[in-house]
Amino acid sequence: IDYLPGAADLGDFDATSTTIALSPGGEETTLPQNALRATFERYWRQASARADSTSDWEAYTPYELRTVGAMLRLGWPDRARAMMGLFLADREPPAWNQWPEVIWHDGRALKFIGDSPHTWVGSDFLRSAADLFAYERETDSALVVGAGIDSMWLEGSGVQVRQLHTWWGPLSYTARRSGDAVDVTIEAGLRVPTGGLILSPPLPTFRYAVVNGAGRALPDGEDVVIRQLPAHVRFTPSITR
Repeated sequence: IDYLPGAADLGDFDATSTTIALSPGGEETTLPQNALRATFERYWRQASARADSTSDWEAYTPYELRTVGAMLRLGWPDRARAMMGLFLADREPPAWNQWPEVIWHDGRALKFIGDSPHTWVGSDFLRSAADLFAYERETDSALVVGAGIDSMWLEGSGVQVRQLHTWWGPLSYTARRSGDAVDVTIEAGLRVPTGGLILSPPLPTFRYAVVNGAGRALPDGEDVVIRQLPAHVRFTPSITR
């Protein structure tokens, strides 16, 4: 097989179970990389196909919400957000803002749906939603900030995160577009982890950043590492004066 099995004795394909190797396991850099990526590439193809009205599927369990965080850790933020959108569209009943244990393709079929609302699924949602704004990276003791933010969220008043719990204390920050630039301000009150706070350029066209007044180039979309708080970072497509 070319994927990571959900269970060693079965050799089964179960990407939802495999997610725990990444979070909380923190083993994304020690796993066989080809098999790891093949696992979630295959899952992405299968899960995203459910959005096609002509696709043939019967049911799935929203435990799969935890794959959102896995895709972020693999460097696939667009896929992470897309999967979150698909899950949100499958809330049942919609007005309850929750998920049962089983989602059926035929929502009117007289089928087993398990517990509803299902708080295990709810906890997977909360964890994955928080991951979009910040998640801990155990491999280098770093806090990855804003990896799942959509560029559209930066318009207007932008993104505002207040007192988000992390291993190193509460995280508060803002991120918003200002003309051709994006400004990120991280407040004090958080212990800076050994690996720092990791910020990726919010747009692939950004190749320059000014961190607390010091400018630096970002070749190939290189991350910015923050080692002192409070911090202000301005991302731009090129050097600004």
